[in-house]
Amino acid sequence: MSRERLIYMPLGGAGEIGMNAYVYGYGAPGAERLILVDLGVTFPEMDGTPGVDLIMPDMSWLIERRDRLEAVFITHAHEDHVGGLAHFAHALGAPVHARAFTANIARGKLAEYGLEPEIVQVSGPWPQMISAGPFSAAFLPVSHSIPESAGLVIDSPAGRVVHSGDFKIDPTPIVGEAFDPALWAEVARGGVRALVCDSTNVFSPEPGRSEAGLATGIEALVAGAGGMVIATTFASNVARLKTLAEAGSRAGRSIVLFGRAMRRMIEAAVETGVLTEFPPTISAEEALELPRDQVMLLATGSQGERRAASAQLARGKYRGITLEEGDLFLFSSRTIPGNERDVIRIMNGLSEKGVEVVDDDSGRYHVSGHANRPDLERVHQIVQPGIVIPMHGEHRHLREHMKIAEAGGFAAALAVNGTMLELGEGGAKTVDYVETGRSYLDGSVLIGALDGVVRDRIRMALNGHVTLTLILDERDAMLGDPWCETMGLADAGISRKPLVEVLEAEIARQVARADRKILADDDALRDMLQRHLRQKAQSEIGKKPEVTVVVSRMR
Repeated sequence: MSRERLIYMPLGGAGEIGMNAYVYGYGAPGAERLILVDLGVTFPEMDGTPGVDLIMPDMSWLIERRDRLEAVFITHAHEDHVGGLAHFAHALGAPVHARAFTANIARGKLAEYGLEPEIVQVSGPWPQMISAGPFSAAFLPVSHSIPESAGLVIDSPAGRVVHSGDFKIDPTPIVGEAFDPALWAEVARGGVRALVCDSTNVFSPEPGRSEAGLATGIEALVAGAGGMVIATTFASNVARLKTLAEAGSRAGRSIVLFGRAMRRMIEAAVETGVLTEFPPTISAEEALELPRDQVMLLATGSQGERRAASAQLARGKYRGITLEEGDLFLFSSRTIPGNERDVIRIMNGLSEKGVEVVDDDSGRYHVSGHANRPDLERVHQIVQPGIVIPMHGEHRHLREHMKIAEAGGFAAALAVNGTMLELGEGGAKTVDYVETGRSYLDGSVLIGALDGVVRDRIRMALNGHVTLTLILDERDAMLGDPWCETMGLADAGISRKPLVEVLEAEIARQVARADRKILADDDALRDMLQRHLRQKAQSEIGKKPEVTVVVSRMR
């Protein structure tokens, strides 16, 4: 009988920021019982994924082994950790465990897709242990930028693993639990085989700052504003929303929540007892009846999302409210890499209206929810793991985290998506590699990266499209002229003639020259016409469009 082993394999979140999904297993090689930690999404951008609604990890490997999957654990309610759950919960068929606030959000997502919310089971924090096959796991409270975040203590017959989740060291987080070094030391006392650890802010050299340190600066900014004040931040950052709302309330302003996601987070925090005090809010209709200097809006869309409240306010109006010269707009958030262009578009739209835009370049109005380099080093020292395995970061983040762990005297291993590590007594070694990719939510359909849908859409966006219709009689002769329709192409090229006429004339010539064998074979005829049409378009407009050829035969 094969010896049993403890394995770790990321399917998403290692080598990228977003789409977190981490598999742990214990048992004989190839027959391990498995658990999954987190199942998140990332968001599309027009350059690489046009028209796509969400991007998720490819879960094929795990779905094929669903009979070995004992449980899913969700560490917190950010979209990059829970957003994929509703799309894969049925296919995975395993119970889901989360703390109360996270479970509240997760159940809401499941209900939106017609799934039973009871799939998600509410669990308490450490020391409450949850049995899942050969594993026992407990949620270890941490501070982060969303309430009730947790790491995981994962016990198996091969030893203990601490999975940090997203975390920061914050003694005064405003909402949620403070990071408790004594609790982490207690968890580590019996020895930790591996610390699988957040790497997001590994390049930030200064210790992280507390959420509580923002209140003074935000209150001064809001109190000094003359017109309407609008602030945007991550909808899930309940502590920041509380700080912003209290600053507005102290300045004598009524608070309006703009955006469904923001209202949902506040409601969940109140329902689960995470948030006990929040200033009263009014509706947009009530705000229209008040002087502008008595209103503060809290709006979604800090990352430039086109349909969110911030973008709509920048373009014109939202729920009847328009912005004017003298208003102040605060970005109490960090722009996630890749979103800069969309955020700047909003800022410019606001500037054109005469709105004063304040961002967080100075660091006065936002603090990160992730541990900086000194904080990571401190956690290494508290936990004293046998090995540090960086996660939650691009490849450069993982490599840098590995370097600082080794500089601190700890062994470290780098595992990007698809890398299966065996966590043995002597350290970690790569024992397998699984092809991983992405799944896309395209409208209401889940498609794979290899399905070609996104690739074809990109090619059409880059090259345009031509539809050619050709009718042949029973002798394979043309009935009438070829007919071309174009999309996304110039009307005329270097000949200055209408492009469709040039293409139609070229197709007529090629059909007239074609031998009877090609004319009698639909596939051969389509290939020939497609090739010549693309070549003619290239010479005329410098583009090789995508081509659809429709051949109809009159028999």
